[in-house]
Amino acid sequence: MAAASDSLPVSFWSLGWRSLWRDWRAGELRLLLLAVTLAVAALTAVAFFADRLQGGLQRDARALIGGDAVIQSDQPAPPAFATKAAELGLQTVQTLSFPTMGRARDEDGGAARLVALKVVAPGYPLRGSLRVADGPEAADAPTRDIPAPGTAWVDAALLSALQLQIGQPLLLGDASLTLAKVIVVETDRGAGFMSFAPRVMINAADLPASGLVQPASRVGYRLAVAGADPAVKQYVAWAEAELKKPEIRGLRLESLEGGRPEMQQTLERAEKFLNLVALLAALLSAVAVAIAARGFAQRHLDDCAMMRVLGLSQGTMARAYAFEFTVVGLVASGLGVLAGFGLHYVFVLLLSGLVESALPAATFWPVLLGLGMGLTLMMAFGLPPVLQLAQVPPLRVIRRDVGQLKPATLAVLGLGVAGFAVLLLAASRDLKLGGIAVGGFAAAVAVFALVSWAAVWLLRRSVNESTAPRALVLATRQLSARPAYAVVQISALAVGLLALVLLVLLRTDLIASWRNATPPDAPNRFVINIQPEQADPFRQALTDGGIGQYDWYPMIRGRLVSVNGAAVQPENFETDRAQRLVEREFNLSHSAQPPVHNDIVAGRWTPEEKDGLSVEEGLAKELGLKLGDRLGFEMAGIPVEGRITSLRKVDWGSMRVNFFVLFPVSQLPDLPTTYISAYRVPDANKTFDNALVRQFPNITNVDMSQTIAQVQRVLGQVIRAVEFLFGFALAAGLVVLLATITATRGEREREFAVLRAVGAGSKLLRDVQRVELLGVGLLAGVLASVVAIAVGWALAKYAFEFSWQPSPWVPLAGGLAGGVLALAAGWWGLRSVLRTPVVETLRRAAV
Repeated sequence: MAAASDSLPVSFWSLGWRSLWRDWRAGELRLLLLAVTLAVAALTAVAFFADRLQGGLQRDARALIGGDAVIQSDQPAPPAFATKAAELGLQTVQTLSFPTMGRARDEDGGAARLVALKVVAPGYPLRGSLRVADGPEAADAPTRDIPAPGTAWVDAALLSALQLQIGQPLLLGDASLTLAKVIVVETDRGAGFMSFAPRVMINAADLPASGLVQPASRVGYRLAVAGADPAVKQYVAWAEAELKKPEIRGLRLESLEGGRPEMQQTLERAEKFLNLVALLAALLSAVAVAIAARGFAQRHLDDCAMMRVLGLSQGTMARAYAFEFTVVGLVASGLGVLAGFGLHYVFVLLLSGLVESALPAATFWPVLLGLGMGLTLMMAFGLPPVLQLAQVPPLRVIRRDVGQLKPATLAVLGLGVAGFAVLLLAASRDLKLGGIAVGGFAAAVAVFALVSWAAVWLLRRSVNESTAPRALVLATRQLSARPAYAVVQISALAVGLLALVLLVLLRTDLIASWRNATPPDAPNRFVINIQPEQADPFRQALTDGGIGQYDWYPMIRGRLVSVNGAAVQPENFETDRAQRLVEREFNLSHSAQPPVHNDIVAGRWTPEEKDGLSVEEGLAKELGLKLGDRLGFEMAGIPVEGRITSLRKVDWGSMRVNFFVLFPVSQLPDLPTTYISAYRVPDANKTFDNALVRQFPNITNVDMSQTIAQVQRVLGQVIRAVEFLFGFALAAGLVVLLATITATRGEREREFAVLRAVGAGSKLLRDVQRVELLGVGLLAGVLASVVAIAVGWALAKYAFEFSWQPSPWVPLAGGLAGGVLALAAGWWGLRSVLRTPVVETLRRAAV
């Protein structure tokens, strides 16, 4: 062995290139390359799409608010705001919005309807464009024009409600305006109740003649500005400083937070679903890389021992393998990034329509994420067992029992797992989602290892070798002979099945629960401004129309003025949303019983509790409220106080009537009250709305059909995208199964060769292999299903925020699926074990 002291004159990179070429030709690196490529492709496909979608939303956000920045107020903004914009070279336009009554002439039927009037000036909109049509059934087209003086553009619903046609006059206050166009798309409309009322848009030149704006009128003013980005940023900074001055009240910079909450929640859930599937694919790939790398190292032990005999130093060998795996990681990452970039166009196709115009180009962030993820997978899970090859003693050439691979040290394993976890959390863009997925899998590995060790121990003691079938006895001996490897095999197989079961639950139960959060039969009409004397006739009209189920609540406008006796001031709150909430009026209500679609999450609802209040938990969190706090409201000049006795969880995407604050009493006398109702009108009942408006001309009937249809359409698109990405994760799971089963191929070949040498037949050995694989698969499948239920429940409750009831048959189905998949993977990966001649196997084992 003296030659071992003399180092071979070989550079590590030269040896690394030769090893890379040899291992690639031998097929040693294909499983590693496939696992890393799948993980990177899945993650970068989602990352590319999310990156471009975010860029598109940021770009289109300007059209959604009608400018680059908007000052909103209940009085005309001080002249300084327009003057400053002019100084910076920015365009400005002011619009006014307020509710009023629109009506037809007596000779046209005399119908009246509450409308959302919008007064626009030349230059509107600064960003985006309207889409208008010449009639309700005509084709629409984009336009940058505004209504000409003397004309009005309206929603098609108003024409139907007033029984008017294009070209006929519409009366607004003292003015008579000719109906000229039908508004199809108004990008900066928003989502408040008044915005859902039928829109009427007129030219600012017609406003004085209408006589609608009086000193006490409730008018919303919007000053929009647009221009170059640097000038806009400078203006926004100046405006924010101005708005903080105490003499400036009632003004705010508008953001998108208040618009389309149901769509925002749907899109957030969509991104979470896609990220979750990509995370599962990455976790599966990590397991596959670790198993494949250990098998790679096991097969190279003898080669490395011979190179040590020939004088190759440990350092050169370690650097050569590190170089080889780095190159493989870079190639696999590059292939994954390219595949992800191409595949993200499938998401763009499947989710087309969520962003109407073309998406902007992606940034470089997804590329960096993909390269970092691929290299981390190789370095954290692939390289540690391979680096042990440099420590193989030359003595292994003549003694096969020395130089076996050892488990990775806790320091090396912990560092790699920590780096991988950080990347996964960054990729998820959601700490809660990433934490549940990564933490759930980490806990699952510990549970799997503990239970599988106990199962092997119990199996060894429960099988009676004198009475049990011979195949079961031999399979038990094989598992008991190497318990540590059996635990690793069962745990790895269970992790792969965990992700697969979780993906199946994600595709079926979780998506079904998501659909049920906004069910197709949700209310599609919201009616407000129902006067107290109209309550009984209105409910009778619903009954006569065949509508038996509906939400019905009193509604009171009120402003929060005190908390625990202290006056509420916007500057006392840190977030913009909290400041806006305390400046606005709330829609309050009262009911002796809690809404059936709200869950009490803290405190207790006591019917007819005179001093009680029930607050929505999101509002309580935003304003820092807690049980026992006393809130003071001003309702039409009347002070009303109450103590918070319960907190409610409200699903704002459910299309049901919901309130921030409820009084748990059946009556609140002496307060001005109107009523709100929500119900579903069958699609076939085309005349119900018109009849209702004619009977109650003062009500506002909000048709939510288009909104619900849009939410359901988005759900369908996202589900198709999840199904597409599901294929990637499924492929990664199958790679894990194949890697787990084939990792023991060398040991099985030697064991079966010995058994065949002493007379065991091929049928017996085939039965032994089937019994072992079936038992391992059944146990792994049951363990994976139980943990998948727990992880799925946590994801549904804390990440996606909807209820989920898993089927009790999941563990049984998971166990059967695990057994079948293990048998299938064993047949594919181990089919050559029983075909290899005994002499050849024993000769390789003796070398």
